[in-house]
Amino acid sequence: MADAYMLAIDLAKRSFQVCATDRTGSVLYNRAMSRAKLEALLTEHSHCIVAMEACATGHFWGRTAQAAGHEVRLIPPIYVKPFVKRQKNDASDAAAIAEAARRPDLHCVAVKSAEHQARAVAYRTHQCFVSQRTQTINALRGHLAEFGLIFAQGTPHLKDIQTAIQDEATNLPDSVRDVARLYLDHIDVLTAHIDQLLLKLREAMQVNAEMRRLCTVPGVGLVTAGAIMAFAPDLRTFANGRNFAAWLGLVPRQRSTGGKAKLGSMSKMGQSDIRKLLVVGAMSRIRWIVRKGVLPDNWLGRLMGRKPRMVAAVALANKMARIVWAIMTREENYKLA
Repeated sequence: MADAYMLAIDLAKRSFQVCATDRTGSVLYNRAMSRAKLEALLTEHSHCIVAMEACATGHFWGRTAQAAGHEVRLIPPIYVKPFVKRQKNDASDAAAIAEAARRPDLHCVAVKSAEHQARAVAYRTHQCFVSQRTQTINALRGHLAEFGLIFAQGTPHLKDIQTAIQDEATNLPDSVRDVARLYLDHIDVLTAHIDQLLLKLREAMQVNAEMRRLCTVPGVGLVTAGAIMAFAPDLRTFANGRNFAAWLGLVPRQRSTGGKAKLGSMSKMGQSDIRKLLVVGAMSRIRWIVRKGVLPDNWLGRLMGRKPRMVAAVALANKMARIVWAIMTREENYKLA
């Protein structure tokens, strides 16, 4: 074990596959290990390269390996898949990770700190509660529709549902009325949790200069700023704003060959949470312009004049991503040109 130059680990919950190779890439051993044995191996092994897929628990094991003095390479799974030989199993996956980690032009994922991942947990929790609240409201609307009570979609119309249920003149069986109150109580609990998480985001913005800087960009609010802080690595790792936009998947999909450039729809190959929020923020700006009734005499106005709204929103989201990269790397607030 002491002669291993690289340890390629196929991660799991309890049984881990470790493929050890020397400097030439020859396999020294490829065996399964328990969680306790893997921790002991990383602690006792001499400094080497530890390669893993950037998947669930990857950052935790990356921090563990770094604490033991190892060089960590977190590889996107899509870069590992071409090296899997024939049948897929844990041993083949570990060998494929070892082979992919030897590529000289490999782009690895930076290991996130525990604090960085904590921000991601807060954002995911907020999105989970919002989704659950929407699901609960729609379920309640569906049940009430069976009794002839039709309500509009959205949280703002929840008061209409509450009024109808409290009104004794509403033609509803008592059992349905009791179940509806359970739904409303659950919605109130979820709303309280959502408001509490948003309050924490506002408090974080007051003490975090980077979040305040992000919120100066038109179309970027608290939730979007929180998602960028939670999921994006240090933006200085990107050479320019276009690379950051490409990492988010806000660039066309290429099908080029023979020197002919063929660009298709948005690739969606990057970070989905930030990309979605940037597109939503861009669409909100476009709707605000449409409500005004007059297209501005600028780049966005001319684009809206000749392209569908969603196409314009994606293009604007790409521009917002490049603006975010610029203000974060230069440590300057957004300035309206």
